[in-house]
Amino acid sequence: MGVYTFVCRSSNGQWTAKQHEGEIEGSAASTYELQRKLVQAATASDSSGGVTSSFSLITPCSAVFQVVIGGVGGGGFIGGGGAAAAPAGGAAAAADAPPAEEKKEEKEESDDDMGFSLFD
Repeated sequence: MGVYTFVCRSSNGQWTAKQHEGEIEGSAASTYELQRKLVQAATASDSSGGVTSSFSLITPCSAVFQVVIGGVGGGGFIGGGGAAAAPAGGAAAAADAPPAEEKKEEKEESDDDMGFSLFD
């Protein structure tokens, strides 16, 4: 599993990104194109599974973009942006899982409820 985190900045109408701990860099005119390029660069260095990505604006001219390759969830697409995501069997496996037991909790009366009602 590979996790790639990028710090993105916009200046003079151009978005640039640099990997937080690594060598991958990219630039594009829009955040959409930047995300596509970064996903392609990350998958070129690690193609071990599905791709999950998340793009978050911090300010109007800075953002954080994260690409996870081969994650536990199987590669469902999360987040904004338009980066390519590979479908995987994660959703099918979740559908086959047995339903969780319903826990019946008894409702405890709180000390705040003295039996008075606003509409009595």
